[in-house]
Amino acid sequence: MALDNRQLWLRLFLPFAAGYFLSYLYRTANAVIGPVLARDLGLGDNALGLLTSTYFLAFGAAQLPLGMLLDRFGPRRVEAALLLIAAAGAATFATSDTLAGLAVGRALIGLGVSACLMASFKAFSQWFPPERQASLTGWIMASGGLGALAASKPLELALGFAGWREIMLALAVTTLLVATALWWFVPDKESAKGAGFAEQLAGVRQVFTSRHFWRYAPMGFWMTGGFMAVQGLWATRWMSVIEHLDRTAIAVRLTWISGTMLAGFLFMGFFAAALVRRGIKLERVYLGAMLAAIVSLAGLTLFPGRGSDWLWPVLGACFSLSNIAYSLVAQTFPPALSGRANTALNLLVFAGAFGLQWGFGALVDLLQATGWAADSAFRTGFLTLLGGQIAAFAWLFVSGRRR
Repeated sequence: MALDNRQLWLRLFLPFAAGYFLSYLYRTANAVIGPVLARDLGLGDNALGLLTSTYFLAFGAAQLPLGMLLDRFGPRRVEAALLLIAAAGAATFATSDTLAGLAVGRALIGLGVSACLMASFKAFSQWFPPERQASLTGWIMASGGLGALAASKPLELALGFAGWREIMLALAVTTLLVATALWWFVPDKESAKGAGFAEQLAGVRQVFTSRHFWRYAPMGFWMTGGFMAVQGLWATRWMSVIEHLDRTAIAVRLTWISGTMLAGFLFMGFFAAALVRRGIKLERVYLGAMLAAIVSLAGLTLFPGRGSDWLWPVLGACFSLSNIAYSLVAQTFPPALSGRANTALNLLVFAGAFGLQWGFGALVDLLQATGWAADSAFRTGFLTLLGGQIAAFAWLFVSGRRR
């Protein structure tokens, strides 16, 4: 089937962009909905952290088999089918009154949107030439940034007109519509039969025994996963408990964070190839951005309230540049392994997001149960995250020099 560029944009890029928009909206929605849930259902920080992080647990667990499914059945079928699970999860979340029911719904959402980014990468590689991949990656990431924006001030405004249950039901319907668009409008491209199951597992083993992979894996866990844990829930609680901001001011702050994320994604989409042509190594950009992220988090933690209006947006911009790690990891593997290398790194990222989001809440609850004040408990949680990030950055830097 011959398609011109405009038809490809309408029939291929836009449905996948809509899916990744929803993925990011679901991922970060609890930053705004979480306090309302906690008030309505009487949830503590530990329970709220566990509830929010079940998304990351299910999402991360799907990453390794996802690569095999995409190779065998194609991105259109896999993502459309999984989005049906996400819609069921949103409906389950909307109709639940218990922590267990909410957690099941959140986990189904995480599983259902687990293919949104990797399926788009697979489709782009099938239909577009290599020189267009960087710009397409930037644009698909930008659609996720728009989803994060929608989960900040717009979502907070929506809560003024409807309850969180009605909002989640509306998202379930929207997810069904996107799944339908993917199934009916996205074109298929015939490809050669993929490797057998045993051969694919051997490739996964090769990735996980690679020293190069483990050079970046701790950064994926602590930096990228850590930011997702903070952005998805604990930034809101920090701003409320430590900085004493109200819900409206917090929503504005989250909007600025998401806006700088979007700007960073667009920057990489437009200028990544130009930087390489000028001899600027992407690893240097990555190292500089991660160092800036550590300094920003240190400033927020050690001097709360001082410069927070710009330090939080700097963190958002740095997070968007942390996605450079995916290309840095994949470039040392043969093309047949690049997808599994990326999903392996994604597994570490979402393991970090789940473990750190849940662990943060457990640590805060434990410290407060032993008599600590809330502000001291939250600062200790952020200092723990900061310590892990410093250690991961040091490992990345030292192992690079040794190599």
